[in-house]
Amino acid sequence: QVQLVESGGGLVKPGGSLRLSCAASGFTFSRYSVTWYRQAPGKWLELVATTYIFNDKYADSVKGRFPISRDNAKNMAYLQMNNLTPEDTAVYYCYANSIWGQGTQVTVSS
Repeated sequence: QVQLVESGGGLVKPGGSLRLSCAASGFTFSRYSVTWYRQAPGKWLELVATTYIFNDKYADSVKGRFPISRDNAKNMAYLQMNNLTPEDTAVYYCYANSIWGQGTQVTVSS
């Protein structure tokens, strides 16, 4: 089955960290770029970070805080989220090969 499944979301205090994971199956994961998006309540979908074969790109709002990575041998992508703020609260989605994951909720609150 061709799918992406995110995990790792949760409730964290400001300044804390979380690592999101994206597990791919059913396609040749290594051939595709992987993008993390997020959608906060009442806001548009926002591109957070993209990993290509040779370089990565980040939204200005997360640059330096949210490194993206991947392990092609495991068909996995990751988003390490550091120094979280309440403005990072959103549902986070993984996207690759025209496939969306189901999303994982991240809530940053004291």
